[in-house]
Amino acid sequence: MINAPTLNYFATLEIEVAEPQEIGKSIHGERRIIPILGGNISGQNWQGKVLLGGADYQLIATPRLALLDAHYTIETNQGECIYVHNSAIRVASPEVTQQIKKGEPVDPQQVYFRCAPKFETSAERFQWITERLFIGVGVRKPTLVELTLFEVG
Repeated sequence: MINAPTLNYFATLEIEVAEPQEIGKSIHGERRIIPILGGNISGQNWQGKVLLGGADYQLIATPRLALLDAHYTIETNQGECIYVHNSAIRVASPEVTQQIKKGEPVDPQQVYFRCAPKFETSAERFQWITERLFIGVGVRKPTLVELTLFEVG
């Protein structure tokens, strides 16, 4: 039998977000775009910031399920840039989903928020992250998204 993979801590992100751009209901569900304003990242032996200009493209597919597709850039304290494409799901009761949409704080224990980020970079010391799988857990706050990311070992 093959052993289950391990999870190795990679980084914690605090991503500052703006008010949603409400596209409204489409044929696939309710569309929203959440502009990314900036933020901070702290990893093992490295730090950086989230740059202005990314966005989270959301589809609220059902009253319980939101599909998230965020694109943004990280800049390390040494000036290296890392492109992030983070796919996620967020599941909560219809009532909690509505609270999140209104920008109200909710108990993170009432929300299943998991992500699978992919990275691209030309930075030599971070080439290994382009060759690994990562998963993470998230918490949505009124003006902030907190993510803790793990390398799948």
